[in-house]
Amino acid sequence: MPEAMGSMRASNMGRNKGGAYVDRDKPAQIRFSNISAAKAVADAVRTSLGPKGMDKMIQDEKGDVTITNDGATILKQMQVLHPAAKMLVELSKAQDIEAGDGTTSVVVIAGALLEACSKLLQKGIHPTTISESFQKAVEKGVEVLTGMSRPVLLSDRETLLNSATTSLCSKVVSQYSSLLAPMSVDAVMRVIDPATATGVDLHDIKIIKKLG
Repeated sequence: MPEAMGSMRASNMGRNKGGAYVDRDKPAQIRFSNISAAKAVADAVRTSLGPKGMDKMIQDEKGDVTITNDGATILKQMQVLHPAAKMLVELSKAQDIEAGDGTTSVVVIAGALLEACSKLLQKGIHPTTISESFQKAVEKGVEVLTGMSRPVLLSDRETLLNSATTSLCSKVVSQYSSLLAPMSVDAVMRVIDPATATGVDLHDIKIIKKLG
């Protein structure tokens, strides 16, 4: 048996141009390890998504407890060490900065795509082929979503108010959406000219905390 295992191990080894032995299975092992670590992060927030999503209770090293179902908050509190898993945490942060919502969805979708990648890799499909195919799928997805989208005028206060209220409904502060949504829309309307503006620089809006 040791002799058979030794010959099997040797069959997976080869020499590079420098003459050193190289394990041919090593790249595949690293890929699957990265996929597994990233999927673990997606699985951690998966159950907090949707109308039946559950809140997570997180206790940090100081003993402080946070209860939330917001993906960005959950991932921010997690002590993620694996480089591949950290990429999903950064993905959630980027989504929060760019859109302010969808932080859980983007991680869950990424986890599902990685699971699909794992199955394709097991079938022997080259990683470059998978990557190029995903890029084509992204382009098609953007085309379809752009066709479904409706432009929103910054002068249309009612539509902006509905959008803000819908976004806040998935947050911990959803019970205060009737107060926060008008406050947010009014803040935007004050820093732009609704008749000519095509975008909003959120850096123009500051939050000042006061005791009271």
